[in-house]
Amino acid sequence: MAVHLKLGEILSKRGLVTKEQLQKAIDLQKQEGLRIGEALVKLGSISEENLIEALGKQLSIPYATKSSGLLAPAPEQGLEELIPRDFAQKNLVLPLSRNLNSLTCAVFDPLDLILIDNIKKMTGCEINLVIATKTDILRAIEEFYSKSSLLGEAVKDSYHIDRIVIEEEGREEEELSLDKLIAKAEEAPVVKLVDLVIRQAIDERASDIHIEPFPERISLRYRIDGVLYEIPPPAKHLHLPIVSRIKILSKLDIAEKRLPQDGAFIVKLEDRIVDLRVSTIPTIHGEKVVIRILDRGLAPLDLVKLGFEPKQLENFKKAIYSPYGLVFLTGPTGCGKTTTLYAALKEVMDPRKNIITIEEPVEYRIEGINQVQAKPEIGLTFAAALRSFLRQDPDIMLVGEVRDLETAQICVRAALTGHLVLSTLHTNDAPSAVTRLIDIGVESYLLMPSLLCVVAQRLIRKLCPKCKEAYEPKQSDLGSIKISSNQPIYRAKGCPNCNQIGYRGRLAICEVMMINDEIKTLIHNKADYGKIREVAKKAGMTSLFESGLKKVEAGATSLEEVLSVTLGEG
Repeated sequence: MAVHLKLGEILSKRGLVTKEQLQKAIDLQKQEGLRIGEALVKLGSISEENLIEALGKQLSIPYATKSSGLLAPAPEQGLEELIPRDFAQKNLVLPLSRNLNSLTCAVFDPLDLILIDNIKKMTGCEINLVIATKTDILRAIEEFYSKSSLLGEAVKDSYHIDRIVIEEEGREEEELSLDKLIAKAEEAPVVKLVDLVIRQAIDERASDIHIEPFPERISLRYRIDGVLYEIPPPAKHLHLPIVSRIKILSKLDIAEKRLPQDGAFIVKLEDRIVDLRVSTIPTIHGEKVVIRILDRGLAPLDLVKLGFEPKQLENFKKAIYSPYGLVFLTGPTGCGKTTTLYAALKEVMDPRKNIITIEEPVEYRIEGINQVQAKPEIGLTFAAALRSFLRQDPDIMLVGEVRDLETAQICVRAALTGHLVLSTLHTNDAPSAVTRLIDIGVESYLLMPSLLCVVAQRLIRKLCPKCKEAYEPKQSDLGSIKISSNQPIYRAKGCPNCNQIGYRGRLAICEVMMINDEIKTLIHNKADYGKIREVAKKAGMTSLFESGLKKVEAGATSLEEVLSVTLGEG
């Protein structure tokens, strides 16, 4: 206890906390068993960064942050064996480098003399200290020990790895059992390394894997919930073997390094099927590979679970259950448009209906639906496929994206001749979809009777339910934003469940514009965007920002997340 009181005294003498704040922290420390510094941070008396920085100055110990790159342990020194992962996480200590009998470690509480003594006994080294925040240390520990585990698995002859079965499109399945691969492949560790990179990405719910070459290193990043995170990468000399292995699985040309290539393969992981889409491009330092992960098991193909507000869901269902007409999903790349369209198809699926899709690529395979893969190189474009679809007696047609006038015109004419057509556009909001279609050449007198509904969509990260914390936002931060005072507002914090990020998973915010008679008149008269939006709002359309605020009030996300996605438009 004296150690922790000494820490409190240091902070008090430096004027960082008052005696009253210190006493409250001591009381909280006794109740919850926290360190005094953690208690002060939890009470909001001082920030974690200011606490650690001030303590470092007081004790003449270097202060390191993860963003500075100083919390990156030296490779190939066996540090992960010197201090095991469980000990590191439990005691908030990270080994950074070893020089003969001297070990440098990052710690959160340098005044914990018992911990320092235990590290000395465990390692047999003299300990040099660096001080860092709890959050930075935990993130650095996760990255360092994950990397050590990944590379260790890749070079050990372990047969206990979960089997991954990869099915190359158009081929019989090839089972990637390690014993066969060691016999066949000259670089068996590379084969296993690629399998583990893919496995780790799937386990962490990543949507993309980025493998990028640089002069002295490889960059390995996972996109999780829409944000790219750096993962400890393999050694630079493994870049070419890794790219070659991915190309083999994707049926790409290994010898071609000058042109972009696209391929795909399927991973069967236990009882899950995951589609992987591969894209390579030549950069000045070598080929960059991006693997898009389409996990069928994670995709919530249920309209109720996507994030629609009750009235929005009612209107959208009304549109997709119409016998004919045109329904558009709009938004930027990666906003979940395709997932929403698939959920709509599953909603209206019926053995009495003939449903056909044309996509590039086919992202999710749904039994009972005729799905066609576009292949422009042989003339199978969206427009060509749509013309053939009309001779296939369809009830519902899904078009992956309207990219040109010809495709748009066929969609409109199909909607006018008794078919329900679902498609996507790249626009910022729902009203601008109307002006975009007219701008590319669709006649307003054809668009007016065919268009039923336009849905604009964005994806926002959900707060981690295990660590989100309530707070009272300042009025200066809110500005003109009005939040219901009856509901607590939450913000991200970070815990092991969410890898210290504070968010886990995503959901959609939408604006659903139903095409009523007044909007039809505006379309016929080629009214501008502002007028269409004004009328849609009067008719009850909830904007993206307003939809996001409802998620904030419900405790599903943070105000900062909504503002970052919608820019606060009303």
